[in-house]
Amino acid sequence: MKSYPYYICDVFTDKRFGGNQLAVLPDAQGLTSKQMQQIAREFNFPESTFVFPAEQGNTRKVRIFTPSTEVPFAGHPNVGTAFLLAKTGQLVFQQRKDVLQTVIFEEKAGLVPISITQRADGGIFCELNAPEMLSLGLSIDAPLVAEALSLNIDDICLSTHQPIVASVGLPFLMVELMSLDALSRARAKLDVFEKIQALGVTPDIHLYVRRDEVSKAEKQFDIQARMFAPFDGVPEDPATGSANCALAGLLANHSSQQDGMLDWTIAQGVEMGRPSVLKARALKKAGQVVDTWIGGGSVLVSKGELYLD
Repeated sequence: MKSYPYYICDVFTDKRFGGNQLAVLPDAQGLTSKQMQQIAREFNFPESTFVFPAEQGNTRKVRIFTPSTEVPFAGHPNVGTAFLLAKTGQLVFQQRKDVLQTVIFEEKAGLVPISITQRADGGIFCELNAPEMLSLGLSIDAPLVAEALSLNIDDICLSTHQPIVASVGLPFLMVELMSLDALSRARAKLDVFEKIQALGVTPDIHLYVRRDEVSKAEKQFDIQARMFAPFDGVPEDPATGSANCALAGLLANHSSQQDGMLDWTIAQGVEMGRPSVLKARALKKAGQVVDTWIGGGSVLVSKGELYLD
């Protein structure tokens, strides 16, 4: 009987039982794609990661699975995997000041650089640099999106952009809402999600509200978000690094600022009882978005052994 060690982390949080759950198998050599998919389904977290030796001379090769499919790139699996390897001493660091290391993961979407920083409180902060530049895809009619989310058309904010597909490695349909109330009322209607899918758009829908326009009560957050991906086995995600990284690129694209860094602190998972905090930023040069990043803290929850016949 073959056994594989695994770890469970909560990502984009500093407290256990918040953030986004992640299972990490730090030594996945010998596992087939079919076995990895079965293991991801067994954990039934939004994603699980499987770590292999690098094939291109970088830090590690990482494969990412949802309960239903393999994905080329995702945010919290990268942040959590880098955290786990650092936390358990599986990376050799050359420490300089507060920055421990920049590691590079080889993934289907490309190379994913991740900086690992030791914070003053002893925690570990990881930030990934998206593997692709911002790309924008199809726009979807607002009435159809509102119906898919069990909302009214007046709940959709169209002043900055129409509901539109944006990606920095994994595509999401970005939808800005008018209020926190609308955000809390959103519910996925699967039959209407199928209509969006029929248009050629993967219906992973990322909703957000700009808190500075809606509420002055909690100034520590610029944005509050939710993400539904029921066709990927994720009815709702408590923290979606890849979506919020793409959101940073989208917002920067529409910003009047022509050069320099823009940044946002994003709350997600609030409605699920798993509050998360994500730090997003984007760099513009001569009016173009040229780079995006997403980062946050993580905590180790448990470890164990997985047995295979």
